[in-house]
Amino acid sequence: MKNPGAGGFGPDSGQNIPWLSTHDSQDEAEITLAFDDNRLASRLFGQYDQNLAFLEKRLRIQATARGNHVTLAGPPELGEQAKSVLENLYGRLKAGHDITLGDVDGAIRMTTSQGSLFEADGEPRIGHEEIVTRKRTVRARTPAQDAYIRALKRNEMVFGIGPAGTGKTWLAVAQAVALLDKGLVDRLILTRPAVEAGERLGFLPGDMKEKVDPYLRPIYDALYDLMDAPRVERGIQSTMIEIAPLAFMRGRTLTNAVVILDEAQNTTSMQMKMFLTRLGENSRMIITGDPTQVDLPPGMKSGLTEALDLLDGVPGIAQAYFTEDDVVRHELVGRIVKAYEAATRAGEHKAPHMPQRMRQE
Repeated sequence: MKNPGAGGFGPDSGQNIPWLSTHDSQDEAEITLAFDDNRLASRLFGQYDQNLAFLEKRLRIQATARGNHVTLAGPPELGEQAKSVLENLYGRLKAGHDITLGDVDGAIRMTTSQGSLFEADGEPRIGHEEIVTRKRTVRARTPAQDAYIRALKRNEMVFGIGPAGTGKTWLAVAQAVALLDKGLVDRLILTRPAVEAGERLGFLPGDMKEKVDPYLRPIYDALYDLMDAPRVERGIQSTMIEIAPLAFMRGRTLTNAVVILDEAQNTTSMQMKMFLTRLGENSRMIITGDPTQVDLPPGMKSGLTEALDLLDGVPGIAQAYFTEDDVVRHELVGRIVKAYEAATRAGEHKAPHMPQRMRQE
């Protein structure tokens, strides 16, 4: 293998990109990349090369690291995809950003579906969206997330529909925080139906905050991910951030605010109509939910399902859809969602497996 030189770049490249050597055969390609910063290369490969191991697993190639070099071996198309992922992630590191295993997963998803997520200098390619907040920059990890972020930026009302773990609520809160940071809105209003308690919360112990907190905890989690804790606390105390059950929205006109309705599949038709008509001047509404996880009493139609049908095609209202392929939690979550959806399509759920000892008893 030819020595790339101290700078780690080919003599004719003229660009600050990794040096590259390629060896092809009919069924397999071998690509060697060399990165100019050993420290960044180590961060790129991950602790104990965990990022490379993840790349191997997802793209079915072999990645062998030595110093600031990495050799990729596998089918030519997959090798090129792996090369693109590593170059783009390295560009992010050079631009001063950290990368996590989730970022590696996101770069792989975007590269294999729509091309590379980032330019070599770490900046997103045109067409790939991001949300910038004071605390962090959020980038799309799947094509569906990319389309969702684009819809959030361009429409006054957006429905985010899909299974658990696809980032619907988290991205909605990120966009809300970004608008607040820029001074484009004055308030964040975050709500969800407390279906488990029938929205009759009086019998629960504690004050109002203690009564509703268990139902709104996922929204709190997203806020603390995207804002510093002291700022969240100050925002809640000053009502700049309002978190309340859906029943408390009735009769209000919500102006200069981003209003997020989470778990919208558990609204009734009347509740959904009530919520949607709260929209005031200079406000945005984001509605998220999974129509396959309705907790309403049997026979009661979900307000989310009805709204999606009635408002399809209405100007200013966008509908973004996610599938099990967009799950960005643990990979087992995607498999679980696929298994349940397969059972639903078959029209029945399989009987649960019971150990032999229990069957005998």
